[in-house]
Amino acid sequence: MRVTITPSRANSTVLAPPSKSMAHRMLMGAGLAKGTSVVENIDLSEDIKATLGILETLGAQYKIEEHKVIMRGIGGKCHHTDERLNSNESGSTLRFFIPLVLASGGKFEFFGAKRLFERPLGIYEEICQDQRILFKKHETGLTVEGQLQAGHFKVQGNISSQFITGLLFALPLLEEDSVLEVLPPVESKAYIDMTLEALETFGVKVKREGNVFYVTGNQIYQPKDVTVEGDYSNAAFLDAFNLIGGNVIVGGLREDSLQGDHIYKTYYEVLKEEHPVIDIAECPDLGPILMGMAATGNGAKFIGTRRLRIKESDRGAVMAEELAKFGIRVDVMENEIVVHKGVLATPSEPLNSHNDHRIAMTMATLCSVTGGTIEGAEAVRKSFPNYYDEIEELGIQVTREE
Repeated sequence: MRVTITPSRANSTVLAPPSKSMAHRMLMGAGLAKGTSVVENIDLSEDIKATLGILETLGAQYKIEEHKVIMRGIGGKCHHTDERLNSNESGSTLRFFIPLVLASGGKFEFFGAKRLFERPLGIYEEICQDQRILFKKHETGLTVEGQLQAGHFKVQGNISSQFITGLLFALPLLEEDSVLEVLPPVESKAYIDMTLEALETFGVKVKREGNVFYVTGNQIYQPKDVTVEGDYSNAAFLDAFNLIGGNVIVGGLREDSLQGDHIYKTYYEVLKEEHPVIDIAECPDLGPILMGMAATGNGAKFIGTRRLRIKESDRGAVMAEELAKFGIRVDVMENEIVVHKGVLATPSEPLNSHNDHRIAMTMATLCSVTGGTIEGAEAVRKSFPNYYDEIEELGIQVTREE
C-alpha cells in the first residue's frame, strides 16, 4: 500500500491503542490457564493474531467479541499437532512459544517471515544443545523436538528480554524447580517486570533476587478476567505530533505502568536541548521516532543503539537511508547514531517502510510536515492496524492507494 500525506497539523484527543507487549502476555496467561478467561481491550494487529493463532493450534479455544477475547485455556499442556505454528513476523510470539512447546515435549514446527528467522535465537539453541533437544533452523522455519528439563539456566541479558519472558512462562510448567540467572548487562528490564506482573495476574509465583529468578515447578495458571492497558510504545507516535506544531492529547495511559517506553515523554523534552544525548538501550522501539523527531529540531546523539540492527529492519541503517531523502545526514556506528541538525526538506523520492511498522509511522509523522509518499505503508498492521484512521481523525491528510 502507498500512502501519501499532505502537510497538515494534528489537533485533537485520541486514546492510546492497547499495549501489544502486555496483550501478548495476557493472552499467553489466558491460553495456558485451566479454565476460561476474558482479555479486554485487544487490537487484532498482525502480531497479536500470530499469538492467538498458535494458542488455538496448541489447543486453546477462543472467540472475539468487539475488542475482547474470551479464551478457554489448555491447562498448561500444549496439545501435540502436525500443523505448523505460524509466527508470521512476530519475534515476541516465536520467542515466547519455543520454550513453552518444549515444556510439553514432542515435536513442533514453527514457520514465518524470513526476516524473523534471521533474528537471534542462539539462547534457545544453546539450551537445546545442552539438553540434547533437536533445534533445527532454516530460512523460514524452525523444528524443535524433545522435553525441556528443569535446572539452572544462565542467559545473557543484553540480547532480548523476550528469551527471558519465554522461559519465565515455561519453567513453572516443568515438574521440578528451576533457577533462571540473567547475566549482566541486562537490557529492557521493564519488559521482564511486565512479564512478572502478567504471571502474578494468572496465579504463577516467581521469586526474584536481583537478576536471579527462582521458579517453582508444577504450577497451574489460573483463569482471570483482565484489561490490557494503553500502549506507551505506540502512543509515542501520536504524541510526537506535539513536537512539530500539533496539539494532541493522548489518553488511556496508566501513570503507574511498568512499560519502559513511558520514558518517551522525558526524551521528547531532552530533544529540545541544544545538544541532546539519549540512551535508548532500554527502549529500542523508540529509536525510529526519536531519530525522526531529532531531524525536525536540533539533531541528537543516540547511544545504546546496537540492538536496532536486530529488529524488524536494521533500524539505524534504514533511518539513515530514509532521512537522507529529507536532506538530513545520519552517522551510524557500532553502538551510537548521530542525527545531524539540518533543514527538513520535502523527500526527493518515495519513502520506504522496509516492512517495519515503526519506520512507517515515523515517516508518516515527518510527512505531515513536508508532505511525501510512503511505500509499504501497510507495515503498520503489525502493531497498530488503524494507525492511518487515527491520524486522519487528528487532522492529518492521508491518501491511500492499495
